[in-house]
Amino acid sequence: MDSIANLFMPGEVSIASTLMLYSFVIALGIYLGKIKFFGVSLGVTFVLFVGILMGHLGYTIDNNILKFVREFGLILFIFSIGLQVGPGFFSSFKKGGMRLNALAVLAIALNVLIVLGIYYFGNVNDISVLVGVMSGAVTNTPGLAAAQQTITQMTASAEQANLMASGYAAAYPLGVVGIIFSMFVIKWIFRIKTDVEVKKIEQEQEDSHLKPYRLSAKVTNDLVDGKTMVQLHDIVRTNFVVSRLMSASGEITIPQSSTEIHTGDILLIVCSADEADRFKAVIGPEIEMDWESTPTPAYSRRIVVTKSEYNGVAIGSLRLHNGYKLNATRVNRAGVDLLASPSLRLQMGDRITVVGNLEDIDRLAERLGNSMKRLNQPNLTTIFIGIILGIILGSIDVGFGMKLGLAGGPLVVAILISRFGYKAKLVTYTSSSASLLLRELGICLFLASVGIAAGKDFAASVFNTTGMWWVIWGFVITVVPLLVVGCIARAKDKTNLLTIMGLISGSYTDPPALAYANNSTGNDAPAVAYSTVYPLTMFLRVVAAQALILCLA
Repeated sequence: MDSIANLFMPGEVSIASTLMLYSFVIALGIYLGKIKFFGVSLGVTFVLFVGILMGHLGYTIDNNILKFVREFGLILFIFSIGLQVGPGFFSSFKKGGMRLNALAVLAIALNVLIVLGIYYFGNVNDISVLVGVMSGAVTNTPGLAAAQQTITQMTASAEQANLMASGYAAAYPLGVVGIIFSMFVIKWIFRIKTDVEVKKIEQEQEDSHLKPYRLSAKVTNDLVDGKTMVQLHDIVRTNFVVSRLMSASGEITIPQSSTEIHTGDILLIVCSADEADRFKAVIGPEIEMDWESTPTPAYSRRIVVTKSEYNGVAIGSLRLHNGYKLNATRVNRAGVDLLASPSLRLQMGDRITVVGNLEDIDRLAERLGNSMKRLNQPNLTTIFIGIILGIILGSIDVGFGMKLGLAGGPLVVAILISRFGYKAKLVTYTSSSASLLLRELGICLFLASVGIAAGKDFAASVFNTTGMWWVIWGFVITVVPLLVVGCIARAKDKTNLLTIMGLISGSYTDPPALAYANNSTGNDAPAVAYSTVYPLTMFLRVVAAQALILCLA
């Protein structure tokens, strides 16, 4: 009984007691993190506060074990974040994303400027504490992780890292509140009515031109009579697929590049919605046509890409027309439908919609894999190769004595691998549940380690005049940049409130604020803006926290 009792005693340092402590802190933290206060929950971040409490009560962990678990959890978390944001990192700079990302970068720059102002003029001479406060104020745990790893690497002192965690914990609660508070202030300043904004965004979504559009058009233009599909592409000059053709006699075929169209034919066209009017002008009027109930030898099926050799292969190189007499109409990637243009490169897990005979579809399915069982197997080789490369990159001096470290290195490598890994035959596909498990496990181990280490001196550091100023500075760092960015977005660009809410949440990488925005508006427009700025913001938050430490610590 004594050995069992020792597992629960403060100060006991053994493998069994360490596992017990980690398990308890993580389990209780996750449970309490689900509790909502005024409709907002802190989520997995509550693990940090439970860890601080246990550290304050005298529970300790061997320093070497604590460092290993903290750094390993950090790498798992950062690397999985990189894999998640990588595919959208470069595309987020296109079109309207440039404007939103510019506003998000402005928010980050203002956060850094306020921190520098406090550092030089606010009688605060410890940049590590301010970086912790900033990370808590913007609710960005990866930034805290990167900064802690950097300060530990530079000073070999755990005290600075613990102070940073204390600053983070002091600023985080009001950081979450401050983000939502900023939404209310912007709404009040511009006298915005939420229901009006929702109607506007719903109208825009109904007119959205981004999703693949199915158009049944009857050929009435004599000028295209006798033209082949290739010639039709030259005339229309846009990406589209004619998946089925019904001749004037009623025969349905799957057109190939050499197939001619004639007056009276009916075409099933898959194109962008904003190109529909162009087809009506060139080919003929849109008509109502129920292709599913029309007797036809052509079938529509979805095939899942599960063979690694087709990761990164362009659809055009599959030779679907000539080799299989099939048409690819859409590709579903992570729940989003994409137009199956010849230049679109496939990724593991893509679901490609093809139209044709069942025998041809079965032959293509066998070629591409079409095995859900394969998708359930995690690609651990790619993950650990990426971690190795990330650690190597993080250890390289990039100039002025600066290193990306164990946070920045794996993050950069993960982004690059997720985007360009197919060129090196690396499969980066991971199921959503496996990716989420990896990310949550990593952040829980990191937060538990940070909390337990910081708990011993937390009360003495925070519950005093100095700690009060940490909270105040944190609230200023949270609110001021958001109000500036929100006012610019509304006054200058007339941005919809829902988009502003997503921009605010994404620029601070704050899921609770996004959840509030989605729930309060009943629309997913905030999530769209959030996902647009999230990749670049996550990367810059990590870099900014590290840069402040490297330059001023």
